[in-house]
Amino acid sequence: MTSVDRVSRCLAEFGLADRLITLDQSSATVALAAQALGCPEALIAKTLAFECNGSALLVVAAGDAKVDNRKFKAVFGTKAKMPAPDQVEALTGFRPGGVCPFAPKEGVKVYLDVSLKRFETVYPAGGSGNTAVKLSLAELEQVSRAEKWVDVCKGWQPQTPAA
Repeated sequence: MTSVDRVSRCLAEFGLADRLITLDQSSATVALAAQALGCPEALIAKTLAFECNGSALLVVAAGDAKVDNRKFKAVFGTKAKMPAPDQVEALTGFRPGGVCPFAPKEGVKVYLDVSLKRFETVYPAGGSGNTAVKLSLAELEQVSRAEKWVDVCKGWQPQTPAA
């Protein structure tokens, strides 16, 4: 079974199989996904893989957010360490560019970053480098079986002027 098949089956469990979008072009990066979907980069719900105590965890964040190492360590108790590209599939069940918060490898925990809470609808990857899924935040939370919401990113908040 391909990773896209696993994602499709997972979405079907929630009556959302029709939300899987197969694109004619690559959606392997935030910029490419936004271009292919015709939406702002911030609406791309990028799924970031991290190595944590010998296993993987996934953080789903807005496309315009960057991981803040200090915040990450405060939440997870370890430094943010992304696996090498050739290790991503073994750890998560997905190839780089298609890492998805649904149907990951058994034991992989999913966390949703608060940077997504600005939006009603977001687009996570659908298990390959040319798929996406259109979901509301409530649907994303449900289908991803997220552990909890976390605040581990920076760069997405509106800049406040210095006093």
